[in-house]
Amino acid sequence: MLMNMKDLLKVAQENQFAVPACNIGSDQLLKAVMKKVNELKSPVILEMSPDEFDFVGNAQIQAMIYEASKTDVPVVIHLDHGDKYETVVRAIQAGMTSVMIDASKLPYEENVAITKKVVETAHMANVSVESELGTIGTTGNSIEGGTEGVIYTVPSEAKQFIEDTGIDTFAVAIGTAHGIYPKDMKPELRIDILNEITNEVSIPLVLHGGSSNKDEEIAAAVKNGICKINISSDIKIAFYNKCREVLNANPGYREPLEIYPECMEECAKVVEEKCRLFNSCDKAKLYY
Repeated sequence: MLMNMKDLLKVAQENQFAVPACNIGSDQLLKAVMKKVNELKSPVILEMSPDEFDFVGNAQIQAMIYEASKTDVPVVIHLDHGDKYETVVRAIQAGMTSVMIDASKLPYEENVAITKKVVETAHMANVSVESELGTIGTTGNSIEGGTEGVIYTVPSEAKQFIEDTGIDTFAVAIGTAHGIYPKDMKPELRIDILNEITNEVSIPLVLHGGSSNKDEEIAAAVKNGICKINISSDIKIAFYNKCREVLNANPGYREPLEIYPECMEECAKVVEEKCRLFNSCDKAKLYY
């Protein structure tokens, strides 16, 4: 069942769970994720970054739409960290039901201007819009970008930004980073800032960079208002580590049906772990 982000996360917000947002860069990842969320009856967000979108093209969006059409599980197809207005328009034309415009590195007035323009365009097509204030950090090993240090979201500014732009969902910067954390980097979520933001705004909140954080911190974030959590590195590492293992053990393998099934199972295990952590299992029934 295909829907937009605003409608999907309204239910999550009312029932205190978070929907997993999985970055999908291949058909194997798509099938692994969809098989597992169907088993768990969990809503899901299928997303891709602009670089992934450029790589796989519109055909992958059509495959996502097909998967959504044959399931009763709620599905959103989302552009993650849209870098410019033209990319957002292309995503909407391709069939995505939600887009993010990330102009968080720009001065406030410029961020508002481009975000408002995206909102006006997207809402005409019943497409939801996510945006960000503050910046997500980077571990240096992710294509999703970020900054060297986290610039935390200021709660009062978040409220004003939402009023100025009319966005549907808001990505908070409370201490996460894109990618897998190096051993010498110790992430810590600022739940106190999250609580302040939750008290200031009414729209659903989003957490980026959800890989490698402590489970107890993620669970606390869900209890305190996070409705969507992005997971990319964790599922891809599980998938490709198994690929390497299978190929090293079987150097003569060349057929996808020989190589990928075990890799897809490893990816699905991570998806299940995240769904249970986010409290999204068996929540599909809330949408009927």
